[in-house]
Amino acid sequence: MIWWIALRAIMAREALRFVQQRARFVAALVRPLIWLLVFAAGFRAALGLAIIPPYTTYISYETYIVPGLCGMILLFNGMQSSLSLVYDREMGSMRLLLTAPLPRWFILSAKLVAGAAMSVLQVYAFLGIAALFGITLKPWGYVAALPALAITALMLGALGLALSSLIKQLENFAGVMNFVIFPMFFLSSALYPLWKMAESSQLLYRLCAVNPFTHGVELVRFALYAQFNAPALGWTVLALAVFMTAALRGYDPARGMMTKKG
Repeated sequence: MIWWIALRAIMAREALRFVQQRARFVAALVRPLIWLLVFAAGFRAALGLAIIPPYTTYISYETYIVPGLCGMILLFNGMQSSLSLVYDREMGSMRLLLTAPLPRWFILSAKLVAGAAMSVLQVYAFLGIAALFGITLKPWGYVAALPALAITALMLGALGLALSSLIKQLENFAGVMNFVIFPMFFLSSALYPLWKMAESSQLLYRLCAVNPFTHGVELVRFALYAQFNAPALGWTVLALAVFMTAALRGYDPARGMMTKKG
């Protein structure tokens, strides 16, 4: 019972913070909408798309990048969650939370679940707006995408947790995020299929192929069309386990920065 109360309290705190930060919600939607409505118009002619799974016919470029833009929302929100953790640590509330009579892994997992839930809600808000502009999916695709979005959000949130254990000061956040977000996003299948990348550079293709964000995007892409992508699921879950392990080690008082800075 105490675990459920703690989980509910942490999720309520994250929800309250989300409601109070309306600008964050608007920015999370404006960013992918700019790509969908502006950049896609310019790239449409330059990036011809072949018929590749999960698609069974030729599609518009706007349709192709929708799963990648969903991933963009999850990625940026995962990094924003790490920012809030750094802020909480500087204010002292993170140390207070971690000294609660509950396992450290549960506290961090609860914050991870709460952040992922907020991210998934924003993705569905984006999909609703995209539908108004003609980018629609089959109704079952919206349902099938929920577990894929949740797993991808947890994976990217765990990455944010791991990074937050390494960032000592809030001022260092922007540099670290730029070093992580943009390489992960652009070296992925979010904006262009991997076969297109292979045509230009085998090295970049291999980097995209090992990028956990690529597998998260592909997991979401297939799920939006009610199809299952086992390799993408396996790699995404593996990345989630690795990032969460790194986060738990980083927040371990015996070896992490919690001993160096509250």
